[in-house]
Amino acid sequence: MFLNKTYRFWPSLIAMVLATALAGVMFLLSATSNEETAPEAGAPTASESAEVARIVAEFPDSAGTSIFLVFTKTSELSDAELTTINENVAEVFADHTDIEFAIPALVSDDGTTASAIIPLDKTNVVDEQKERYNDIRDTSEAGLSGVDVFISGPEGFVVDISNVFAGADFTLLLVTASVVILLLLVTYRSPILWIIPLLVVGLADFLAGAMAEKTADMLGGQLDGSTTGILSVLVFGAGTNYALLIISRYREELLKFESRADAMAKAVRGTAPAILASGGTVLVVMAVLWFAQLDSSRNLGLAGFVGIAVAMIAGIIVLPFALVIWPRWIFWPLTPKFGSKPKRESMWARAGRSISRRPVLFSIGSAVLAIGLALPAMGIQTGLTANERFLTKPGAVIGIETLTEKFEEFQGSGFTVIASEDDVDAVQAFLDDNSDILVEIPAPPVVTGPPVPGMVIAPAPEPEPTFSTVGESIDGWTQITATLDFAAESDDAKEAIADLRVGLDSVGDGEALVGGGDAQVLDTELAIEADQQLVFPAVLAVVLLILILVLQSLVAPLILLATVVASYFAALGASWALFQTIWGFPALDGNVLVLSFLFLVALGIDYNMFLMTRVKEESEIVVDGKPVGIKQGMVTALGATGGVITSAGVLLAAVFAVLGVLPLITLTQIGVIVCVGVLLDTLLVRTVVVPSLTFLVGERMWLPRKTGVSVR
Repeated sequence: MFLNKTYRFWPSLIAMVLATALAGVMFLLSATSNEETAPEAGAPTASESAEVARIVAEFPDSAGTSIFLVFTKTSELSDAELTTINENVAEVFADHTDIEFAIPALVSDDGTTASAIIPLDKTNVVDEQKERYNDIRDTSEAGLSGVDVFISGPEGFVVDISNVFAGADFTLLLVTASVVILLLLVTYRSPILWIIPLLVVGLADFLAGAMAEKTADMLGGQLDGSTTGILSVLVFGAGTNYALLIISRYREELLKFESRADAMAKAVRGTAPAILASGGTVLVVMAVLWFAQLDSSRNLGLAGFVGIAVAMIAGIIVLPFALVIWPRWIFWPLTPKFGSKPKRESMWARAGRSISRRPVLFSIGSAVLAIGLALPAMGIQTGLTANERFLTKPGAVIGIETLTEKFEEFQGSGFTVIASEDDVDAVQAFLDDNSDILVEIPAPPVVTGPPVPGMVIAPAPEPEPTFSTVGESIDGWTQITATLDFAAESDDAKEAIADLRVGLDSVGDGEALVGGGDAQVLDTELAIEADQQLVFPAVLAVVLLILILVLQSLVAPLILLATVVASYFAALGASWALFQTIWGFPALDGNVLVLSFLFLVALGIDYNMFLMTRVKEESEIVVDGKPVGIKQGMVTALGATGGVITSAGVLLAAVFAVLGVLPLITLTQIGVIVCVGVLLDTLLVRTVVVPSLTFLVGERMWLPRKTGVSVR
């Protein structure tokens, strides 16, 4: 009775005003006024390469960054062009460095490319980085026609990535909102009703984004463009799904109750357990990511937890008040009239009856289809290089690829060893012993005085080859640099880093650390492997436990979980076939397997949970003194929820597909895999597989709980 009174007009209106005011206050408190800063790129915080980066950052000469200027054309650069290039380089040096004499541009052996490295003071303020970048670009391009100029290097990558994501949030929001509006119009076939859930979910998205960024800032983290993009998709997808469930049940109850308050109270009682269970599942799964080694995964876990929590509050608390203050005509032209009955049985109920007559056939057919879709997954390749992660290559990527192709100096892979001052000689000797994998450092030219008549001068001894350079020392640590004779991010380079680390453990005090670009890549891959070992079993255990608690059964949760895992592998195989035939992606990004598994299992189980909670409710209805049983409950539940769950699944799949508008291949891959997986869950698993298995297993689905219905 409390809910019935709560959803009357005036209490609902007051609640909406208070909810809006509270959301506004929360938004203001969450808004950050700090300057936009670029997140620090690198390996996981706890890794060896990250520790090297922190130590190196303390050295005085490491307090800066650099930009690589690349000038190239298809034919040989003319003398006039080289003169202009050097004049431009000199002007850049004069404007942005304290170096008195500019270093002339280095020219490639074939004469088609010139390059210059500009040392810069480091700043993480995005506006300052962009202003300096634009000024250097304008100066470098002055007076050059027919010569392509690319800006690369550490600073070039940072600014280009920032530019790639510039406006991405607005584009993502616009496309997502458009998709949601279209699907809501198709679902409700009403020119009015869609506005209410869209406004509620849209405001939830803005609030969740602000709260997530504030929370990350308070904990010393920072959300990048990919994390905020996934967060927005999560909030829109989950929030709209919750809205679809509540509105569908509300419309169903309006046929039975004359009072809107009574209808909404019954709708909330009927849908809240399923929403709390499904949302709670995603919340716990997001919390699992807090223990991941990869920084981006931890940030996503934090953002996703905040986003789903806000979406649940908006769906269960705010949306019912927003709906019930409006008369029934908001459903126009399909206005639900009190006391009216559906004109015919739902197509989903008819489908359920057809499956109940041939459950074995449908089960076998579904299994064959799932296996066929999963087969391409056996050939999946993982691991994208930094240059392969963009849908459209920015200038920084093209620039570094050009330098690698044209200059031998850029073809190796540099790394840094941090060793105690007492172990420097031993570390250098160790590196000399492993010179077969290192690039030799050219010896400086021998300078001799003028010849003296009558004096025989013995020839200068041939300098010994060196393979490492000793740098600065600070707080007992010394920096030693060397270069691997392997391409950056290659398997050989990563294997060499791993071998060097093992070998250095027995040199001196064994405290030497190896860092650098390839070390960061290796540490990131190791972190992803560790996260897979954590996330996969933890997510399965969490989902299974919640299903057991919600359904009060052991058999049904195991079957439901198995179907979702099967649909994950089917989605993975089907998506890999698409990536190979349509997009031509060389591999999956390393973290895609973890995140797509997490989203598919956590979100995919929702639809089974929505269905089976309704099956449980319907199967417990007593007719002639006993429950109707699970078979009739499944048919009734399919008829009641089939349309809304299908609409919710299609909408969630479409929203995740929107991730493809963002510029990173990683996000496109996650979006496609989750889109395919959710569609499989919605159209195959929930519609065919779960019903057919339910009809086969019968009342044993609820074991060990007894239902009072014969298991035969």
